[in-house]
Amino acid sequence: MGYYLKALKNYANFSGRARRKEYWLFTLWNTVIYFVLLILGAMGGFLPEGAEVALGVLYMLAVFIPGLAVFVRRMHDTGRSGWWFLLNFVPFGAIVVIVFLAQDSNPDANKYGENPKKSAT
Repeated sequence: MGYYLKALKNYANFSGRARRKEYWLFTLWNTVIYFVLLILGAMGGFLPEGAEVALGVLYMLAVFIPGLAVFVRRMHDTGRSGWWFLLNFVPFGAIVVIVFLAQDSNPDANKYGENPKKSAT
């Protein structure tokens, strides 16, 4: 949960680098929270009819900018520009983006900053 909160605190920071762990734990917690909201809405009694969808959409809108920022920082960590995000809009481009996101960090400093693994140890 610490990496999720770290990404939320850096919600508008598109510079620097983010470790692979930070990106994937942020994504995991986003997915868990979204499904918990949907399950609570589907159980009935907690929310009015159709409110679970609205709540899910509001949550996704609230975390869109932090998610985009951590994505850009993750791309920086692999030595790529954040503009690689646009590859998601090309057929099968998301597969390439997932491969980029799963790659290990550049071991040394790059033009986006120092390796965050070195500062964490």
